[in-house]
Amino acid sequence: MPSEKSVIALDGARKHFGAVRALDGVDFHVAPGECIGLVGHNGAGKSTLVNILNGGLSLDEGTIRISGEPVDAYSVSRARQAGVRCVFQELSLCPNLTIVENVRIAHRDLGRSAWRKNAETLIRDQLGKVFPGHTIRTSELVGNLSIAERQMVEIAIAFLEISNPVKLVILDEPTSSLDAVLANKMLAYVRQFVAEGGAVVFISHILDEVLEIADRIFVMKDGKAVVDSTASKFDVASLVQAMGSVVRENERRDTTTNAGEVAIALRNGSLQAHRGEIVGLAGLSGHGQTDALVRLYLENTGDWRSHRNNQVAFVAGDRSVDGVLPLWSILRNMSLTLLPDLTRRFFVDVARERELGKLWRERIAIRTDDMQNDILSLSGGNQQKVLFARALASPAPVVLMDDPMRGVDVGTKQDVYSMLREEAGKGRTFIWYSTEMDEVRQCDRVYVFSEGAIAAEFAGEDVTEENIIRASFKEAAA
Repeated sequence: MPSEKSVIALDGARKHFGAVRALDGVDFHVAPGECIGLVGHNGAGKSTLVNILNGGLSLDEGTIRISGEPVDAYSVSRARQAGVRCVFQELSLCPNLTIVENVRIAHRDLGRSAWRKNAETLIRDQLGKVFPGHTIRTSELVGNLSIAERQMVEIAIAFLEISNPVKLVILDEPTSSLDAVLANKMLAYVRQFVAEGGAVVFISHILDEVLEIADRIFVMKDGKAVVDSTASKFDVASLVQAMGSVVRENERRDTTTNAGEVAIALRNGSLQAHRGEIVGLAGLSGHGQTDALVRLYLENTGDWRSHRNNQVAFVAGDRSVDGVLPLWSILRNMSLTLLPDLTRRFFVDVARERELGKLWRERIAIRTDDMQNDILSLSGGNQQKVLFARALASPAPVVLMDDPMRGVDVGTKQDVYSMLREEAGKGRTFIWYSTEMDEVRQCDRVYVFSEGAIAAEFAGEDVTEENIIRASFKEAAA
């Protein structure tokens, strides 16, 4: 049982959404000086648990305790008073405001006349602590930042102490858009925060990170806690097994470099992919990889509108901004770019659309009982699966992917890897930007970006983390 020293504890927590038991009798507690790794497949109940801890959702049954004392009316404001902070997987900054103005929204106790100056000093210093050497200007509009920079700012804001001490920070996929260098800086700061008595709930599908940072592992499946044990008892294989999957080796594809004709290329010839290739874009985040994908798409399609028999499909990484239409159903979000191909005489063939939705729900394991449900009824990882299905279900021979695996569980990743290899074997071409080395290693050939330009190209066994990091810093050092 949790002691009175627990920052927060849940006893018998239950939360239902209709027939779905998102939490089914969960006991959870976190103490000062402890980092808990919260893991489970998409839809296991992690996001619901986070929203309960953060005060965003209320329990149907169960008890919440703060420092051992039961709390009746728990809310977001009560959670903040208790020192609970949260960095959500779906980033929550206001894009039309500057970084400093976003700090003001999150922290109101900055004074009146001098709040802007105070906020600027605090966030600049905090960014320097969490991400030393960063180049983010605090006067910048959030909408002008890359997704990695937005994630950095949100993390820094969560750790800011102004009026109330920060006792617990919940980090939901905090490194999903960060490259290895930025992720290591953030993890180092988390260790320091915990060593000084802070508490952290760390959620990530990058299991090596969880095992590296966590003192205790809490595994969820189907709304229940299935394992709660010290992290030292696990390795990646046993942790995946506890989640309910079978670990598979990260096998590489047989290299097919230049096996077929050129399928797509930038007009300046600096980047190209051949038929049946999986080409990776790597390097430090924000160094031109996404820009290159956008240029490739527009040079080969002319615009972002869907046409019949599109030759290029695009999988967005920032689903909340570029991918998901929140007012539409799961099915319509999946079939959106396919509608021209599903239309006959100006009418959508609804039967074909539903059949396509059923096929891909089963093939990519989208966790829903009805594809007509709202897209926001899905967890973040399942929303990303819908975007994958949207691209892979199209007839497009070329698929561009902008760091698309953010927040996707390890079992689904393995299934997607196999699916990509199968599609590439049939002649489909993929260009894949990723910040994860395991994903980069799935590629036949890799372009490494630095300072907005291609700094190196590797193929086959030369695709290693050491080579990519060295090439990533080559331009900066020159």
